[in-house]
Amino acid sequence: MIELFRDLALPEMGFMRCALLIGLLGSVAMGVVGTMVVTRRITSIAGAIAHAVLGGVGAALYLQRVNGIDWCSPLLGAALGAVAAALLIGLVSIYAREREDTVIGVVWALGMSVGLLFLDKTPGYVDFQGYLFGNILLLSRPDVYLTLLLDVVVLVPTVLFFNNLLAVSFDSCFAELRGVRVKLIYLLLLVLTALTIVLMVYVVGIILVIALLTLPAATAGCFARRLWSTMVLAVIACWLFVTSGLLGSYYWKLPSGPVIVVIAAFVYIIALIFNSVRRKRA
Repeated sequence: MIELFRDLALPEMGFMRCALLIGLLGSVAMGVVGTMVVTRRITSIAGAIAHAVLGGVGAALYLQRVNGIDWCSPLLGAALGAVAAALLIGLVSIYAREREDTVIGVVWALGMSVGLLFLDKTPGYVDFQGYLFGNILLLSRPDVYLTLLLDVVVLVPTVLFFNNLLAVSFDSCFAELRGVRVKLIYLLLLVLTALTIVLMVYVVGIILVIALLTLPAATAGCFARRLWSTMVLAVIACWLFVTSGLLGSYYWKLPSGPVIVVIAAFVYIIALIFNSVRRKRA
């Protein structure tokens, strides 16, 4: 273990330090927004948004390599693609009165398909598995700064509209009767979910990011009774999962994304068993 931490100080291990820092920054938003996603029961929507991220990543890489637009980074493309998918799902569900599961399925499939088409037409080598399952080698220092910016963008509205988000997460009908602009707050929640998903795409990948959004919050829910305490525990749990998974993947020479999710799922199962035993004894 001492040798592992000594290796982290080496200059060539900058990618791992970036991954750990992004994991720390992203865990704050993942824990806070993930708690609302689990409470509001919109995990399937979050899954569609996560897969639509590939469309933004593919478009950004295409613009970079074909049109020479260097500032259009994959992380920026992922953010734009996720927000577009979130708004599309929300607006169609609210105003077109379309079945929500139908819209989710369309966005889910369309985002992945558009991304794969762009990536297929992008010259040079493209690491498909890195985007789908996570690859810490994709991370760099500019990604840390952009992640910090996204973190601020996610947390500031959450703090400012916390009570409204809390009301909409638990009971939209009651919130509307109390004068809360439910439709606008719901769209805000979807956008915050989209940006939060982008925070961890490079660490655990597009396919596995939905697990990291829900498992820490679900684990925290086994021990906390209030929403704010669940958020705090979820942030701590997410950070522990990411850190232990990244270090474990380096030590065992395994992909980081699956290791993080397996650890999170294992802890969640233990929490469920503990919670079940505690209730029987009560």
